[in-house]
Amino acid sequence: MAVLPIYTYGAPVLREKARPVKRISDDVIQLIMDMFETMHKASGIGLAATQVGRLERVVVIDVSDIEDLKHIPPLTLVNPEIVSTSGSVSMEEGCLSIPEVRNEVDRSQIITVRYKDTNFDDSELEAGGLLARVILHEIDHLNGVLFIDHISTEQRHAHAEELKKIQRGEMEVNYPVVTAVDVAA
Repeated sequence: MAVLPIYTYGAPVLREKARPVKRISDDVIQLIMDMFETMHKASGIGLAATQVGRLERVVVIDVSDIEDLKHIPPLTLVNPEIVSTSGSVSMEEGCLSIPEVRNEVDRSQIITVRYKDTNFDDSELEAGGLLARVILHEIDHLNGVLFIDHISTEQRHAHAEELKKIQRGEMEVNYPVVTAVDVAA
């Protein structure tokens, strides 16, 4: 397994829409394993393939370090799609691709997601609370949407200087990154 660099705010790949996975190949399995390794190294609880520069509809999630969610095993969602939502709740969010920026975001409280598992079998999961939020956040990544796209113009403006620093690669993280400056070079 390898720790992959995480693309940060301003890198064009974060605004692209990922393509469906046609089958589970050795390459996709390696990607999934590397994504888990990368997410754990970065102390994250969710990671989308677009965040590591791959335009494939793959998400990994591991919330088992959170006290109330220890019973939830690590999840791999291939080609995930939200089939229903209900309720709404606001909670602070952050993102490995936008380090050091956090903001309250409104998201659905309960969701049902349909996806393929690592055997490429159809699966469906109903999730609530933080797990629902993580799933929605990561699926947004697959669609080129960032959590800051869900906040008001005023809130986004308040983060403008932090976002500019991230684009310039001026941030401190304990994981490898690819910045907008790296991509432009």
